[in-house]
Amino acid sequence: MAARLLLMSQPSPACRDFHNTCLLSRRSILRVGGMGLFGMTLPRLLGATEAAKVEKRVARAKSVIFLFQWGGPSHLETFDMKPDAPSGIRGFHKPMSSNADGIQVNSLLPKTAQIMDKVTLIRSVHHNMKNHNSAGYYALSGHAPPSDDQRLKDTPDLFPAYTSVADAMLPSRLEIPTSVHLPFVVSDGTQTPGQFASFLGKARDPFLVTKDPNEANFALPELSLPDGITYERLAARREMQKLVDSQSRLLEYSAAARGLDGYYEKALAMLHSSQVREAFDLGKESDKVRDSYGRSSYGQSCLLARRLVEAGVKFVTVTFDPGIGGRLTTSGGWDTHGFDNTRMFPIIEQRHLPMTEQTLPTLLMDLDQRGLLDETLVVWVGEFGRTPRVNKSLSRDHWPFCYTALMAGGGTKRGFVYGASDKNGEHPSDKPVKPDDLAATMYHLMGIDPHHELHDLANRPVPLSYGNVIEGVIA
Repeated sequence: MAARLLLMSQPSPACRDFHNTCLLSRRSILRVGGMGLFGMTLPRLLGATEAAKVEKRVARAKSVIFLFQWGGPSHLETFDMKPDAPSGIRGFHKPMSSNADGIQVNSLLPKTAQIMDKVTLIRSVHHNMKNHNSAGYYALSGHAPPSDDQRLKDTPDLFPAYTSVADAMLPSRLEIPTSVHLPFVVSDGTQTPGQFASFLGKARDPFLVTKDPNEANFALPELSLPDGITYERLAARREMQKLVDSQSRLLEYSAAARGLDGYYEKALAMLHSSQVREAFDLGKESDKVRDSYGRSSYGQSCLLARRLVEAGVKFVTVTFDPGIGGRLTTSGGWDTHGFDNTRMFPIIEQRHLPMTEQTLPTLLMDLDQRGLLDETLVVWVGEFGRTPRVNKSLSRDHWPFCYTALMAGGGTKRGFVYGASDKNGEHPSDKPVKPDDLAATMYHLMGIDPHHELHDLANRPVPLSYGNVIEGVIA
């Protein structure tokens, strides 16, 4: 009998790719839960009641697409060029005027120059984190890490990702995921924290898509039932699991097990949703549209993000690359220290800028033409910028003390620049902004009080953001 119960407690094959946690034996989870897995208790971990506490506000942004430029793009080679700076600072590219008065961009971004009338550039973002993992956590959660440590790991005492906060504060109807993270989990040696739910619990993790949308046979097996298994049979099996769970006194102590319950319920609902399957079916798009976004993992992920917000997903994070980059011109993120005397600029000339030129203007134009941009906030930002001074290897190092973030739609101003850097792009000279303020502004535009309090593992109240809304960027 025990063996039969253990067999029944195994997740369905249809959910095995849904999340790694679904591969665990649920009976094993219950056993570990009795010993206090991760030190978490059910009331502290679950965020299910948070949505009920949220003050009702008008949401200017019904959805957010967060384009995370992992590795740290150079502001001096993109949106805050310094052509009059001394040699060794101004770089090797020329600026060009855009269709927005007073805004220049890199001349290698002519299409991007034509959508500057749709965006706000914040040229005064700054913080003190020089390492990728600590700065990445700051960028993905809006909360400063406890230390600037490259070994910073994802632990339950750190703050959850934006995607998970959205899931807790603005839950969608069950069959539509509130938040999605694709197509890469980023890391630099270790997995970068701030990409998952932390103390909100596994049920608040974003729906993770790590299959390549650029593959010809892209599909989500977690949204397809195996041969011979009907939805009704799977649902009946789930009811049996609930009966087994209800007999276990350990369940009330196992927050992690309840988190998996939430994930399982979402998986079942999505399996039965034709709307979800339609949203993830890139085959519905014409070759012309798919080509316009670029036949790359990042480009097709941006197209998928547009389809997801059309379907009602509230928050989509799209990561540029799983690694920081720097070694190749064919793969990798925006890290451009350089490994020989010509390394940095070929990387950005052959990979970073062409991908940006293809995806960013295409996404914004597509959203605008579909009438979605006014209600969809697009944020383009990395974890930091690059040093104003070019180093001996003719590249730029990490520089968190001043860099640029781009925002578009969702209630933000169009053709606008907020804040400024000094003459060499080293430090903010006007209206300094911290990642905390970006977070507060995003929450505000989503209709969420940025100072609403969650409770951490120690049951201490923690505000969603310690920052201030950047009123100057709001239309």
